[in-house]
Amino acid sequence: MSMVDETVATGKPQSTIRVEQVNSYLGAEVSGVDLTRPLSDADLAVLQQAHAQYEVLVFRDQPLDAEQFMDFGRRFGRLSVHPFSPNDKANPELILFRNDENTPPWKTDCWHSDETFRKVPPMGTMLHALDVPKFGGDTMFVSMTAAWEGLSARMQHFLSGLEAWHDFLPFKEVFGETAEGREKLLQYERDYPPSLHPVVAKHPMTGKKLIFVNPQFTTAIKGMGDAESRQLLDQLFDLAKVPEYQYRHHWYNGTLAFWDNRSTQHYAVHDYFPKRRFMQRVTIAGTQSPQAAFAPADPETVRDRKSRAPSDLLALHGGHAPKRGT
Repeated sequence: MSMVDETVATGKPQSTIRVEQVNSYLGAEVSGVDLTRPLSDADLAVLQQAHAQYEVLVFRDQPLDAEQFMDFGRRFGRLSVHPFSPNDKANPELILFRNDENTPPWKTDCWHSDETFRKVPPMGTMLHALDVPKFGGDTMFVSMTAAWEGLSARMQHFLSGLEAWHDFLPFKEVFGETAEGREKLLQYERDYPPSLHPVVAKHPMTGKKLIFVNPQFTTAIKGMGDAESRQLLDQLFDLAKVPEYQYRHHWYNGTLAFWDNRSTQHYAVHDYFPKRRFMQRVTIAGTQSPQAAFAPADPETVRDRKSRAPSDLLALHGGHAPKRGT
């Protein structure tokens, strides 16, 4: 465990924030700042750097109301509205997770990065504990930077240039089977078509390479046969299960966690039902699509060789492709 005293070397007042690393690959606790007060530019600069470096920042004993919480989030960028989460009616950017004996948690006990089905996924996410159980309800984080660095050089070379499709599949079941539900789903599918992201991305601040696929939203490797695609994705998904790359966070009332959505995945442990777990969350919008760490692979090197037919003929889908004008 190391102590890092972060300051900003300028002629302006320096930050009093202290950042202490708490885990080998990701995770740091922040002290010396009261988030109920406006954040200074010096403090903001320290936190931006620490956020990219440690990937998950933890702030203890921060009794924030909704407005203070959203104000803190806005210092890092525009707050986005999640299209499927339980949003506060007065503040759609604010997500309220109120889980108890009548409302069990749903679909968060899976490794994922938030909203990678978007063309521009979120930069980061903040979660603040309002009323949490004494035990249970931890959140696990994993560094996908560490996951990349732990691969063999041969595997890293194999992955370079691959791209993968991301879709909001888990949320499609909330629309139901009614005609109205199917119509709403069609509208959301038009608003959020599948997005193509690099399998190996590059962090915009640190420049480090990282694995950018997750089992909740990543559906297929572009151009690769179904069998190879599924086997490869399962292998990459399993990287999140490596304990050395993980940080398990225990919540107390007033704790705030701020994670880098570009380089981490998280998993909310569903072990507290029927106890209460009330949280508030904001998501900071991204400003650019994930940056590819390598040039896109030649499609001819990705597709399988089961068929002798060339790619331009296979693209006709055996005559099933829609005709022009239809």
